[in-house]
Amino acid sequence: MARLPRLTLPGYPHHVIQRGNNRQPIFVTAADRQTLLDLLEEQARKFEVAVHAYVLMGNHFHLLVTPKTADGLPKMMQAMGRSYVRYFNDTQKRSGTLWEGRYKSTVIQPDRFLLACMAYIDLNPVRAGLVALPQDYLWSSHVHYLGLRPDRLITPHPLYWELGNTPFAREAAYAELVHAGISTVQQTALTDAVLLGWALGDPDFVANLQKRTERRVTKVASGRPLSVHRPSIK
Repeated sequence: MARLPRLTLPGYPHHVIQRGNNRQPIFVTAADRQTLLDLLEEQARKFEVAVHAYVLMGNHFHLLVTPKTADGLPKMMQAMGRSYVRYFNDTQKRSGTLWEGRYKSTVIQPDRFLLACMAYIDLNPVRAGLVALPQDYLWSSHVHYLGLRPDRLITPHPLYWELGNTPFAREAAYAELVHAGISTVQQTALTDAVLLGWALGDPDFVANLQKRTERRVTKVASGRPLSVHRPSIK
């Protein structure tokens, strides 16, 4: 069966994951992680992709981004990926592939899943047992949203700005949202959507999305309801 092209649509948030080949480490030193972030910043700016959130794990990384153009995201990932592999192979005296095939991505409904996806990304190091609190992890965008360390890579999504009228209010509201966590249902939905490449949203969102592309956006019928609830925001 022919492989479906990735679902990439300008103006929509995309959850992206890139893994190391055979789950091998893609970072050895802090310099490796900083190099990837520098390359991401450079290529995101070049190809007009807004980066809302990220986390760099040992053998994979997650991004939450909104591309301005139809080809901005694939071009950014290709340029960043190639440059990083050259750097990593040179510094580690190795050759060959580093990535586990193509990166995986999906489009998510902003008002229903964007903040939940940000929390999902921030909580990756906690779920992996690397830290007790997400703010203790150095290689994610979480500390930027808490006001602890500015990150010029990050472009907050408009939904983040709606969390409060002042920086302190937004930071406090976002910290509370992440502390509350996400449900198992939300976590499974976000994971399955990005790995399988199907759009994540309610039936109306999926139906409207399908009108914008010839590529199938979901395996289920557009009228079938999803058993995923909107994240609670206080």
